[in-house]
Amino acid sequence: MPFTFSGPLVPVSHEYHPDKQSADVPAGTMEECIQKFIEIDQAWKILGNEETKKEYDLQRHEDDLRNMGPVDAQVYLEEMCWNEGGGLAVGTVLLIEEDKYNIYSSLLFKYFLAEGVINGHTLLVASAKEDPADILQELPAPLLDDNCKKDFDEDVGNHKTPESNIKMKIAWRYQLLPKMEPGPVSSSRFGHYYDLSKRMPQELIETSKWHGFFFPEKLSPTLNIEPCSLTHGYIKLLQFIQNVIYEEGFDGSNPQKKQKNILRIGIQNLGSPLWGDDICCTENCDNSHSLTKFLYVLRGLLRTSLSACIITMPTHLIQNKAIIARVTNLSDTVVGLESFIGSERETNPLYKDYHGLIHIRQIPRLNNLIYDVSDVKDLAFKLKRKLFTIERLHLPPDLSDTVSRSSKQIPAASSRLLGQECGVMAGGRKHLDF
Repeated sequence: MPFTFSGPLVPVSHEYHPDKQSADVPAGTMEECIQKFIEIDQAWKILGNEETKKEYDLQRHEDDLRNMGPVDAQVYLEEMCWNEGGGLAVGTVLLIEEDKYNIYSSLLFKYFLAEGVINGHTLLVASAKEDPADILQELPAPLLDDNCKKDFDEDVGNHKTPESNIKMKIAWRYQLLPKMEPGPVSSSRFGHYYDLSKRMPQELIETSKWHGFFFPEKLSPTLNIEPCSLTHGYIKLLQFIQNVIYEEGFDGSNPQKKQKNILRIGIQNLGSPLWGDDICCTENCDNSHSLTKFLYVLRGLLRTSLSACIITMPTHLIQNKAIIARVTNLSDTVVGLESFIGSERETNPLYKDYHGLIHIRQIPRLNNLIYDVSDVKDLAFKLKRKLFTIERLHLPPDLSDTVSRSSKQIPAASSRLLGQECGVMAGGRKHLDF
């Protein structure tokens, strides 16, 4: 079993930050790490069988997640947080590969911002398509009242199929098997509920603190950009993020004078032609390394600050697939959204209960040498009247009376050949009977 060492990731303090192991670590941290390593090493010697080791490792993993203090917004279920190891950690980048028509990725983007407004976090919204002020006006309304939550749970329960009370008469042995749960079985939840049919109250938006970056307003009439450097939009955005981090006191390497808080950074449609990048227009572009350089510098800013970033990117428009691989390596968590709109799966009866799939491309390695392997790899999402849910993907049972496999028609030439050679065996028929 691999050795796992996880340091506490507290969203409002910065004593130990992921991937930050430099000379400015507090004096007592090194002694605590050594003592923790000795205790773990002694524990492995005391533990006997493999089952006890697994329970011990699971308990340690739950303690680390409890101390982690996740930052990300919950949609309705915690499937995304399973695969991410408990939540979006401070100082990390979450990359969302947009769906084809950019419908569902914008919902996750707004969920992330709405959770920041409710928790009192500072927001930084950057976009080249929409004005950040207009994006905040479209945030979903939170359900803070207990009565609203009760009605919300009833709305969820109405969509569940009453298959748990059905008793099997023929395959009765399968009745004893555990039921398939669409979501995680957990007694604790974090985050808030949101109603997609309503907008966030104006007083909540006015009391929140946010910074907006609208790229068309930052354009200058004269551009003097050297070849093989960052594009003008990326340079302006990095300067804007850096100024907010240092001026607002989110720099984790320096002591903060005021109360500590989290900066939520949301960047919309990064890499699209609206940002002045041509990676979506041609395969061999002049600024092919501009996006990767931007992510490299952004990741350095996040690693030394109390901030978390979510980026939506139209990867299906990027011509060079090598750029997508580099962008994935420069991100901590990568999630891809596949919409069924306009595809064959939209009319497929197997996917009739879902509107798309979620592909977990990459999960973060926080103070670990390997990834945290999740037991759920197939996820699907659905958009209901009031909520956006993420569930385990499982195929429904085939309850039809006819044969599920569709028989393929044999070509005319093959049927004539079968009729000549196998006419005696098949009784003169053109097709063989099985």
